Amino acid sequence: MPRELEPSINERAFVLEALRQGLRIDGRGLDEFRKVDISFGDEYGVADVKLGKTRVIARVSAEVTKPYPDRPYDGIFSITTELGPMATPAFEVGRSTEQEVLLARLIEKAIRRSHAIDTESLCIVAGQKCWNVRADVHFLDHDGALVDASCIAVIAALAHFRRPDVSVEGESVTIHTLAERVPVPLSILHYPICITFSFFHGGDTVLMDATLQEEQLREGDMTITLNRHADVCQISKAGGTPIEAMVLMSCANKALVVVQETTELLKTRLEEDQAQRAKRDNLLESTAENDRRIKSELI
Repeated sequence: MPRELEPSINERAFVLEALRQGLRIDGRGLDEFRKVDISFGDEYGVADVKLGKTRVIARVSAEVTKPYPDRPYDGIFSITTELGPMATPAFEVGRSTEQEVLLARLIEKAIRRSHAIDTESLCIVAGQKCWNVRADVHFLDHDGALVDASCIAVIAALAHFRRPDVSVEGESVTIHTLAERVPVPLSILHYPICITFSFFHGGDTVLMDATLQEEQLREGDMTITLNRHADVCQISKAGGTPIEAMVLMSCANKALVVVQETTELLKTRLEEDQAQRAKRDNLLESTAENDRRIKSELI
């Protein structure tokens, strides 16, 4: 199995000493988050998120299926992740590493188990038919903070997604095309965002949004999931150096500021995309109207 190229002894000593002095290689502050860039595809439910050099694409799809027997009034929502050699040579296709398993669990806890989506709204006919919403996460570039970038990508794709409208008459279910009826957005209750902190020098140095090189040198990490209302969805710390309670509270307060800024950025991007789509649809409608008028004049 290929391994990630580890920092040399000189690089390790240089980075750790710089962090001890409150400096970072990329010039950011210790509690500074990298710039987030969110863009959407032509189809509904495709989000491309760039966090520094880390790039993640999430795609949301939906199909009609039968609900679980123990939850007949709920739809189904699942998240799948794919870590391949495109992101970094350390990942192999078809072989799940410990990092991939941990990452998938963190995203699932942050979004699905925090009930970010109202699964009852996905029910069509109780016990018979429901929507099965699936989010596929693909990692294109890995330069640290995979959990943070993938969480933003999934939330953005879910907020951008539109499912076909359905009508129920008795036991008959009709799924309307996008041309017949306006597609329906998902019922999202809140926007959970993951923020990861890294610890160095026995917990004395706390770093937000570490790069890949910094992740390889850290002594421990902690992921806090919040929404803009300051609701804590999860706190995950899988071993590593212990931290004090006051450090945890400080990290949560810093994460809340980033979560609120990221949520506002996401809403702004969604509004811009909706405006572009409305403008494009109006242009296509006017073009079609002109073509019909020209044809009628020729006849």
